[in-house]
Amino acid sequence: MVGYAFMGAAHSQGWRTAARVFDLPLRPRLAAVAGRDGAAVRAAAAQHGWAAAETDWRALVDRDDVQLVDICTPGDSHAEIAVAALEAGKHVLCEKPLANSVAEAEAMAAAAERARARGQTAMVGFNYRRVPALAYARRLIAEGRLGALRHLRLTYLQDWLVDPGFPLTWRLRREHAGSGALGDLGAHIVDLAQHLAGEPVAGVSALAETFVRERPLPAGDSARRGRVTVDDAALFTGRLASGALASFEATRMAAGRKNALRLEINGARGSLAFDLERLNELSFHDHTEPPASSGFRRILVTEPDHPYLDAWWPPGHGLGYEHTFVHQARDLLLAVAGGAPATPSFADGLQVQRVLAAVEESAQQNAVYTPVPVPA
Repeated sequence: MVGYAFMGAAHSQGWRTAARVFDLPLRPRLAAVAGRDGAAVRAAAAQHGWAAAETDWRALVDRDDVQLVDICTPGDSHAEIAVAALEAGKHVLCEKPLANSVAEAEAMAAAAERARARGQTAMVGFNYRRVPALAYARRLIAEGRLGALRHLRLTYLQDWLVDPGFPLTWRLRREHAGSGALGDLGAHIVDLAQHLAGEPVAGVSALAETFVRERPLPAGDSARRGRVTVDDAALFTGRLASGALASFEATRMAAGRKNALRLEINGARGSLAFDLERLNELSFHDHTEPPASSGFRRILVTEPDHPYLDAWWPPGHGLGYEHTFVHQARDLLLAVAGGAPATPSFADGLQVQRVLAAVEESAQQNAVYTPVPVPA
């Protein structure tokens, strides 16, 4: 694994746990973790169960005992590490968004396609696909329970940047993060919209804003400030390939909202709604029922028949955020063992990147409708 901070800790939890919960044909061995700070990466290795620590990611790619490289670094290094690992014959898991630009994502997707012909697997870490309630929502939509889709509304709201004194971390610098709330949060809801609907976003009309344009440098000297070069918030509407309409909002400036990913999807036969802060629940409305008794009902997604849950606890015993990374590791290990493509693929990540790029282009032109290139 390359990187060991927030995402590195979450991914480590997934790798440690997957084969202890699920009956898998492969059992991961945590061979080595890499990071630039030697003391910090050694501490992370000891804390999270990695057998060795490296200060150069290239050492992981060169190791004969490493078959899979997990990339948990800022976006500016994703392409270089992923392409090198794939060319060295490794399987790859890469955190979202796939890259900082469409060009980088195209190069990564091409490298993944070449690697696939050699029997390698590459997957993007859109972990919210692995929330059981959202996996069940995808099943309901695929079964036609909502009918033809009409409207999708998705928001992802956080508040950790409300304080103007919050320091200028790498997530606020375009050269490292690519974009702000758009890539950090918007990538998740764009992926969910396309995944749940089973079709791509065909065009967008967008606005974006940076509310706090300068912040203290992270060295601790509050008198020294630097310029924020990414968005604080992005708001956009979209049209799916089928003609269904969608709205998206991503911000890290919504006071009081900690991790509020919410969605509602309306179709000709019914609707569903989900709130990540109540992630064991799905709201579902069957519009074919008699009006006198119909309405949204709460489904507690903890039954063995629900996705992933046959291996966990008795009904009613809920899961949490960390379990999405266990499910992610499970799905990737099954794909590697079976020689099958993993989803979301690098091609899926590229399509999300194209939507993000169209959002930025539209916002720069004051919400001009901007088509999204869709693969043939």
